Amino acid sequence: MRIDIVSLFPEFVAQCAAFGVVGRAAERGLLSLHGWNPRDYAEGNYRRVDDRPFGGGPGMVMLVDPLRASLDAARAADPRPVCVVYLTPQGVPLTQAKVRELAARERMVLLCGRYEGVDERLLATQVDEEISIGDYVLSGGELAAAVVVDAVARLQAGVLNDADSAEQDSFEPVDPAGDPGQLLLDCPHYTRPVSHELGDVPPVLMSGNHAEIARWRRQQALGRTWQRRPDLLDEAGLSKPDRALLSSYRASLGTVGDDSDG
Repeated sequence: MRIDIVSLFPEFVAQCAAFGVVGRAAERGLLSLHGWNPRDYAEGNYRRVDDRPFGGGPGMVMLVDPLRASLDAARAADPRPVCVVYLTPQGVPLTQAKVRELAARERMVLLCGRYEGVDERLLATQVDEEISIGDYVLSGGELAAAVVVDAVARLQAGVLNDADSAEQDSFEPVDPAGDPGQLLLDCPHYTRPVSHELGDVPPVLMSGNHAEIARWRRQQALGRTWQRRPDLLDEAGLSKPDRALLSSYRASLGTVGDDSDG
């Protein structure tokens, strides 16, 4: 997969991508990142890339022409079809489903805004979609671009040492039978030592009984989602075994009510 970054600070995204999973993906030739700085395409002695907004108001707005030239150069660098994504709080939320969609593409250009944003005429004619990583405002799109790159890179085949790791992440809709299921948070994880001053590893994880371990992990995922992100959990849509697991989890916390037969 090829990802091009249009940014006034493309080296920032490149540095973020040089470590861990993304760095490994690049080393294995599974992902390539390329930066394009609009200032390189700006005219005049000062290579200006922004100007004051019409209508008044604070801040500056990024100019059309340097950004358009950057996008043209990025598109021309590879003949494969490419989708241009603008990182903005006004975009659609970045979900794991959206990440999977992006990861299936061969090419992608990530456009990073700065200041008060980008001239709307460029967005209307040169951008295919807009994505937000959350309901808050950053100084620029570079951090958001780094988030997208990391999330997409880890889904590329061969990037993770264990192919099952991505499938068991939070928000991956797969149930124990392998069928599409609800979006759940991940279960707790433990490693050595077994006993520690901060607590012990749950005995079930050392039992060697894989069916019981899977059941415990499913229950923990259901319980954590119910506690921390109830908006993700459609209890009416849970299977009867899942409702029983969640009811048992609630009972362990002293929560009143048993809907295992509901």
